[in-house]
Amino acid sequence: MSGDLRTFYQILINTLLVSVINFTVWFAVTFWVYLETRSVFATGVISGIFLVLTALTGIWFGSLVDHHRRTLMMQFSAGASFVLYLAALGVWAATPPEAFQDPASVRLWAFVVLLMTGVIAGNIRTIALPTLVTILIDEDGRDRANGLVGTTSGVTMLTTSVISGLLVATDGMRSVLIVSLVVLALSIVHLGLVTVREPAPSPEHAAEGGRVDLGGTIRLVRGVPGLMALVFFSAFNNLLGGVFMALMDAYGLSLVSVQAWGVLWGVLSTGFIVGGLLIAKVGLGGRPVRLLLLVNLVLWTVVLLFPLKSSIIPLAVGMYAYMLLVPFAEAAEQTILQRVVPLERQGRVFGFAQSVEQAASPATAFLISPITQFVFIPLMTDGAGARTIGSWFGTGADRGIALVFVLTGALGIIATIIMLNSRPYRRLSARYAAAPAETPETPGAGAVAPDPVTVKAGAAGPILAPGATGSGGEGGTDGAGPETRG
Repeated sequence: MSGDLRTFYQILINTLLVSVINFTVWFAVTFWVYLETRSVFATGVISGIFLVLTALTGIWFGSLVDHHRRTLMMQFSAGASFVLYLAALGVWAATPPEAFQDPASVRLWAFVVLLMTGVIAGNIRTIALPTLVTILIDEDGRDRANGLVGTTSGVTMLTTSVISGLLVATDGMRSVLIVSLVVLALSIVHLGLVTVREPAPSPEHAAEGGRVDLGGTIRLVRGVPGLMALVFFSAFNNLLGGVFMALMDAYGLSLVSVQAWGVLWGVLSTGFIVGGLLIAKVGLGGRPVRLLLLVNLVLWTVVLLFPLKSSIIPLAVGMYAYMLLVPFAEAAEQTILQRVVPLERQGRVFGFAQSVEQAASPATAFLISPITQFVFIPLMTDGAGARTIGSWFGTGADRGIALVFVLTGALGIIATIIMLNSRPYRRLSARYAAAPAETPETPGAGAVAPDPVTVKAGAAGPILAPGATGSGGEGGTDGAGPETRG
């Protein structure tokens, strides 16, 4: 791996600190709301809020990344999270504790929405970081760099699972917010001291300002054979993944205490670290498209198998395998896009992929919680399911959730097998193999300035305020305001 490694490592460490904070807030508020309300529906709504905001903001965030200095947008991301967490702390201080125990409380959901919007602001970083990998790391080492990005995700989950579980158990949300504010402030200062050599936005992009070129982005994605199919395949995966996100905490907390659950997630998250380090060591090979689909096949098999027995042991073993392989899937998708998409549009393509892939999940997250609560849990407690398969599958609320996981895994396996045998898969594999080693320009897409200039992270021009709107060419308008655990 070669390139500007020192700068890459500094940005990676800074991103690690901010990700730890955002994940801590997300994990903590999910744990805390479930413990306060004992409502599976409430935890599902939190996942739905996250997914809806992610789907609405991805394209806008991608445009911000392409139209401004990427490191400046990272600072803006941390600053937005800081302001929102500070406002949430004010709501916390002004609300009596008993109001948070009512799942219908307006103050509870105002508090949750502020926190989740602050977490979502961190998605600007998730879009900017892979574009900085393209800038800072030579093409033949980007898969390994993407593996290190996966390792930081593992370290994030390792630390935040433990921190959030212990803090919620001892002090509720107050300490979580105070620590978050301190770390975010430090990260903003640190990134302002990092010198980054990145191409200046082209004159065409500078003139666009904050406009969202949705039409141009769609044309670019459609112009890469098989890429749109890959995006929609990922969207279907996330449709099923909404089940995973909405129900996993409730399932785990039905088996163990919140402290044990937090510590277990910390242990399981070492799988992310090991998986990322393996990629950094050996890379992804020459067929990342095939690797991505094969990894998905294994992941859905894991989801089908671990709920078959009501025990924390198969859950832990299955989830470790899941964590070990997820970095391969994430690094493969990033490596594919970094190779076949021009740098000056990578932010928008990453943002577009994020929005489309997440657009399917909100419906699942919102719908699956009440369906599980009012259909599958009764079905496996004293209903037809308990009478039919309860003798070997088990009965009770946790088995109702487990049955949902089993059905989800089966659907995922079927979808992945279909994709592996599809024409778009073969076309994208061929396009990746034929792509040039460097793709800084695409005719008509707006060339990147050929000579990079040295800038400080906070030295670039204007930033769109949250809620600003703009239009780009044929792309229409985007009025979205201000990122997956998992």
